[in-house]
Amino acid sequence: MQKAINGISVAHFLESHREKLKMDLVVGEAGLHRLIHEGTINRPALALTGFFKYFANKRVQVLGAAEITYLKTQPQRRQIQIFQKMVKLGIPCLVLTRNYQPTHPMQVVAEEMNLPLIRTPMITKNWVNLATLAIDNEFAPQGTEHATTLDIRGVGVMLRGDSGVGKSECALALIERDHSLVADDLTVIRLLDERELMASSRPLNRGYMECRGIGIINVAEMFGVKCVRREKRIDMVITLREWTPEVIEERTGLEENFYNVLGMNLPHIELYVRPGRDIARLVEVAALTHALKQMGHDPARDFNDRLIAFMSAQSKASPVTRIKPTEGT
Repeated sequence: MQKAINGISVAHFLESHREKLKMDLVVGEAGLHRLIHEGTINRPALALTGFFKYFANKRVQVLGAAEITYLKTQPQRRQIQIFQKMVKLGIPCLVLTRNYQPTHPMQVVAEEMNLPLIRTPMITKNWVNLATLAIDNEFAPQGTEHATTLDIRGVGVMLRGDSGVGKSECALALIERDHSLVADDLTVIRLLDERELMASSRPLNRGYMECRGIGIINVAEMFGVKCVRREKRIDMVITLREWTPEVIEERTGLEENFYNVLGMNLPHIELYVRPGRDIARLVEVAALTHALKQMGHDPARDFNDRLIAFMSAQSKASPVTRIKPTEGT
């Protein structure tokens, strides 16, 4: 299930990233409900000159040394006109870097029109870089999967399967082998930078697992805090299914299957659960095999190439003899 992000409030942006971005509100508390509609940052250089065509009014507006220096050369009435126009176009907030003091007209307009005015001691380039990553993360497409996610030797594995198939039990066995839990039963997924899927748990149940017959357990308290991760990139998906006699299981590993999450195709393996199979061990081996493939070593293809080379050598060593036909045939 995908969740569309139409906007985040300035209040949410300020509180979520206040410490990291070193932000403090100067004036405009009444306007903290304003929404940021685009996941990037804008420096309104041309807008300050009165050119508002193509003005990115839905973004956070940042004023650095160049903008503040230019404003100080402008009459107060002109500054008021410019900032009133920007507010009427719906900008969410203004951010002043390098701890610059707002000009008098800027502060007057912010107070009268309830525009949040924020300061930070960071230099403009560094603030813009960090804020872009932070706000892009906020606007990343999100979804949830009924799955348990683990970090297995650096490989993010999302375990899927019907309810009661044994996802949590498998995860518990892997945690006992010093692997880490990311999310149990419900995984929250975000698509970052349109290239990688990041899994996490909801804050309420982070670090907790449900084990049928036992109940809720605290993984960090039982196995140590090292066995819980806040988030992890998803590298592959493994689906657990109940085994039946009609099932045809993959034998060579040459065939590649994929599972689509938020438009991204992830390597997908199906494992069938039946008595006597160590599913946790199979999941661990599948993760390590995936890690080998990422390093350029594909065991299935390597063996296939060896087999073909062996058959070719055998064919050359034992040429087929031709039998001459007997007379009269």
